[in-house]
Amino acid sequence: MKDHQIINIGKYIFGLCFMLGNICLFGYLITRNDGFVACGYMLLTWGTIVNLLFVIGLLIYGIASRSKLKACLKAIGLLLINIPLAYLYVLIGINLIFK
Repeated sequence: MKDHQIINIGKYIFGLCFMLGNICLFGYLITRNDGFVACGYMLLTWGTIVNLLFVIGLLIYGIASRSKLKACLKAIGLLLINIPLAYLYVLIGINLIFK
């Protein structure tokens, strides 16, 4: 796999989780439909599992193929950006629900 393909994997997974999180948060803000809260909770649960699996997979691939380690670490860095964003969205969601 080429370096740009590895980095694109990180970008796509980050973008997908970020986009789905925005849909859940702003969907609830606009409609006040509790279904968006449930979807956001499920996204948080499954998104964590999926992101961890990709991080572990990229880390194993980077260690196995030393020449790809730098690209794998860049992709992992992109995935790790989701952690503070998810935490921020959880805080916003909790404040909106229990307001």
